[in-house]
Amino acid sequence: MDGGAGDMADFNWNDLRFFLAVARAGTLTTAAQRLRADHTTVSRRITALEDALRVTLFERRPSGFTLTPQGERLKQTAEVMESAALLAQGMVADGDLSLAGAVRIGAPDGFGSCFLAPRIGALCERHPELEVQLVAMPRVFSLSKREADIAISLSRPQEGRLYARKLTDYRLGLYGTAAYLDARPPIRSRADLRGHSFIGYIDDLIFAPELDYVETIGEVAPRIKSSSLVAQLKATLAGAGLCMLPAFIAAGEPDLVQVLPEEVTITRSFWLIVHEDLRSLARISMTADYIADLVRREQALFLPPPTI
Repeated sequence: MDGGAGDMADFNWNDLRFFLAVARAGTLTTAAQRLRADHTTVSRRITALEDALRVTLFERRPSGFTLTPQGERLKQTAEVMESAALLAQGMVADGDLSLAGAVRIGAPDGFGSCFLAPRIGALCERHPELEVQLVAMPRVFSLSKREADIAISLSRPQEGRLYARKLTDYRLGLYGTAAYLDARPPIRSRADLRGHSFIGYIDDLIFAPELDYVETIGEVAPRIKSSSLVAQLKATLAGAGLCMLPAFIAAGEPDLVQVLPEEVTITRSFWLIVHEDLRSLARISMTADYIADLVRREQALFLPPPTI
């Protein structure tokens, strides 16, 4: 393939969708999953696009696909076209009809699994043509790479064409089961925490600095660690030790008792983020508003009144 101009009669605009998916995913398999297509179809469309443009867009390597300089230039143009298409869709779609299709929500596993998952069904019942994809994982989601349509983050983004609104502050405290605490000496101060078992995050897998709060507790060293907050919760409920947990999660577990509620407590925030290109789509804005309304109505779960 050379760098000459291709025959536009052979150019299929729809192939740009496949190109962007591979450029963002880095592999045919992941791109195919996001497009809901067979990976051989994705490969064929990429080859057809390269043939039509008479350029090599990707370097094929065992580890995946990497953009060539020509591919990098095309990606910029393709994203502009994608943005224009999304804007047009948002402008012309009718209300109820635009609430059909998929919305992917990326959220930390605690918020996604423990708060949002039990409550998202009502939205689907209200809009039968809407498909909600909830990705509840301990990671940061890239909206520019279309890893999610809506992301729940622990901080406000500092760059990018992103719209962010604060959902809520939320409080975390130190918890253990009543059985665990009854079997050990009473905890009346931070000094009494020494010698207790603790559960926390794996240091080098903490995906956001807001979760690095071990020093807030005191001189403790977790011996059971997990990248998943849900896994930490399960270990705590099994009596394995004490753990810093969000109040909105602990509230649903009657076996948990908060330890030193006035001394060991921290506050963090949840932000809802949408890419500017998607913000005008009714299914995206409706889902975002639904999540914000859920949090607003259950504010007491996130910021409960002080324990007396």
